[in-house]
Amino acid sequence: MLPVPDTAIIVVAAGSGTRLDAGAPKAFVGIDTHSILRHALDGVFAASPAQVIVVAPAGFEGDAETELRAAAGDRADLGRVVTGGDTRQESVAAGLAALWGDVTRVLVHDAARALTPPEIIDAVAQAVDGESGVIPTLPVVDTLKRVDGDAVIAPVDRSELAAAQTPQGFPRALLEAAYDAAAASAIEYTDDAALFAAAGHLVRQISGSPRGFKITTPAGLERARHLLTAVPAPVAVPEPTWSGPRVGLGTDVHAFGGEGNLWLAGIEWPGERALSGHSDGDAVAHAMVDALLGAAGLGDIGEHFGTAHPEYAGAHADVFLARTREILAEAGYAIGNVSVQFQGNRPRFSGRRAEAERVLSAALGGAPVSVTATTTDGLGFPGRGEGIAVTAVAMVHPG
Repeated sequence: MLPVPDTAIIVVAAGSGTRLDAGAPKAFVGIDTHSILRHALDGVFAASPAQVIVVAPAGFEGDAETELRAAAGDRADLGRVVTGGDTRQESVAAGLAALWGDVTRVLVHDAARALTPPEIIDAVAQAVDGESGVIPTLPVVDTLKRVDGDAVIAPVDRSELAAAQTPQGFPRALLEAAYDAAAASAIEYTDDAALFAAAGHLVRQISGSPRGFKITTPAGLERARHLLTAVPAPVAVPEPTWSGPRVGLGTDVHAFGGEGNLWLAGIEWPGERALSGHSDGDAVAHAMVDALLGAAGLGDIGEHFGTAHPEYAGAHADVFLARTREILAEAGYAIGNVSVQFQGNRPRFSGRRAEAERVLSAALGGAPVSVTATTTDGLGFPGRGEGIAVTAVAMVHPG
């Protein structure tokens, strides 16, 4: 017999899917050979054992039960399907009513966030304490504007903003009390964290995942399909034939002309012209990625982060470099050091050199990074102030 868990995950799958316009409730629309709900449940059951309650739309309880049992395997006894209500809040309340007595912490998860990694689910569960809620978030990477009709009024400081994801975790007793209060007030909240906070409780954040995006439109559905089909089958990586260190060279060039402030060498430069590019145009970080991948013989930045990977649109240096480090580690390499030089008239770099090197090194797990800057005495496009050119050299070794 399976031990009775103290954690429950309520998977909300009762949405109608109007914006998705796929002719069926959203959770039962297919991504590939499996539905959105099945993919969500695969992630849930790959996480640590928990009671799993699927909240299904009326009339689709049998379909939800089939998906639940297919995903659960030998954990089927931990699962149950209940019927949702007319609103999301009513659906979550139906899930709360089905909790086992041993459950002390509750995670509420949108089935529409079907590709959420199980590691995020476990991280949320582990972060829940007896007093506060926990939600996974991602930094806001787009340049935001406050508007009035068709007029742009002012920029919005995105450093104070975060994009909320699920699962959102809470101590059971406080969440149930918060739901009782919301029902009494007849107020509908945008998510469970807002409802929990309205009851006077603290909500904390942890890092989320780019794969935890919500499938609500046909474009989101296509993105999910691309991510699933773009992942190659695991291939055994041969041991390096050379046991010593390897060196790689990377270059990158970006023209000025992007939106918002300049991002270069992993940091933001308020007031400086932005570079254009698929992501944030950070030519220093991009050259570093190419140098590291080239040293290990693992392709280039276009292969791993190019326009065929929309999940990296707008991403900053820390995302690119951290993922590059993971790719190298999976292939059996550790990073020795990286040296970078960029050519350009602006920004004036010397005053922020130590900050940039610290940020870039942290993204690579502490590997040493040095960055230098030079002008070209007015020669070439960097000298004319049209853009920035970067060269990077990286050393890796089997590790």
